[in-house]
Amino acid sequence: MGEPKQESAAETLLGRHASPPAASNWADSARQAARGRVLSMGAAGRRDEYWRYTNPTELNAENTADVGILELDESPVFDGVEKLLITFVDGVFSPEQSDDLSGESLEISTLEDAMNSDIHWASDVFGQLEANGQTPVQRPFAALNTAMAEQGFVIRATGKISKPVAFRYLRESAQSDVVIHHVVRVESGADLSILENGAGAARLNTCIEVDVADRGAFHHLRAQGRDHARLAVTHMFARLGEESTFKSFTLTVNGKLTRNEVVIDINGNNAKASVSGASLGDGDFLHDDTIFITHDAVDCESRQVFKKVLKNGATGVFQGKILVQPDAQKTDGYQISQGLLLNEDSNFLAKPELEIYADDVACSHGSTCGAVDENSMFYLMSRGVPRSEAQNMMIAAFLDEAIQEIEDEALADDIRSRLVGWAQRHSA
Repeated sequence: MGEPKQESAAETLLGRHASPPAASNWADSARQAARGRVLSMGAAGRRDEYWRYTNPTELNAENTADVGILELDESPVFDGVEKLLITFVDGVFSPEQSDDLSGESLEISTLEDAMNSDIHWASDVFGQLEANGQTPVQRPFAALNTAMAEQGFVIRATGKISKPVAFRYLRESAQSDVVIHHVVRVESGADLSILENGAGAARLNTCIEVDVADRGAFHHLRAQGRDHARLAVTHMFARLGEESTFKSFTLTVNGKLTRNEVVIDINGNNAKASVSGASLGDGDFLHDDTIFITHDAVDCESRQVFKKVLKNGATGVFQGKILVQPDAQKTDGYQISQGLLLNEDSNFLAKPELEIYADDVACSHGSTCGAVDENSMFYLMSRGVPRSEAQNMMIAAFLDEAIQEIEDEALADDIRSRLVGWAQRHSA
């Protein structure tokens, strides 16, 4: 029968969620513009260039399937970190399970409260970075998020924030279909870290728009939930000022379908961006990282580092692009994507791209996939290391380049321990 027409599929997408209540003029204007983008571009389909490797049918579907709630036998990720905790349950903010929302040099409010203000700084960011990120690649799920999201937070950092803001996404419903949108502004010289953890929903659509001013720093660390049958599509849109820093790392362990999109515009000289991730999948698992970084300033650096460990038919996808505009001289762009296949029926699909219009640049990309190196395995086993433990050591070493992108060593070590636990549980 083929795919449904994209126009009707777009109407289905918009019809899945109740229309958000009327808010301030600036919020309604942004939402209506996003709704127009959804109807204009249609729903994502397999014929779209950047959806060739990932089937969006279940993300487009009117209803969600039942997804069992996983009972974990280990402490939540980031549990031991001192933080400002914000909890969502099935996509709805839970004040009772959250900390007091106040902090020095930190302005924070719900998206709903911000939208009910006649004038708000978020009007220069909400829906604006997402709209900019629709060119040259259309991202209908991001536009859908802007059009329909009622839940989320608006955060403005005016100084160095000592504790990270931690979003915890809990799930109680087997069929929850959740849309969450966050807006972040890091002012000049400020420093903010955000943590995300949890499955969130049977089907989850999140968007974070991040505006980093000159000499600001933004750090993001995310652990996506282990619920095996969950579906997720996430988006990050970032705009970087002069001498600013943006760093994001994502850990994904299982999940039927996960697509993480990151779009970064480097507009200020001497800015740095790093996007990295480690994913591990066993069985009915598809994980897609789609990254687009545009250099439009002088003497800037970007890094894309992605590692995927796959077994028993799992599929990993990486689509990464570095675009260097004509005036972006002295750009340093690095991109690496690698898949480790633990058996022959797994797949790693990669589409690395460089598009360069400046002549004084140092850009590189590489993509490889293969099995565990048997010579290294033999070396370890000949020294008394059991085969399963040797393979786990090889997995840890393979993933570590991505983990090294995490700036906080304590958080990096916590991630390493989680990966060791996954390898041990799936070593059979």
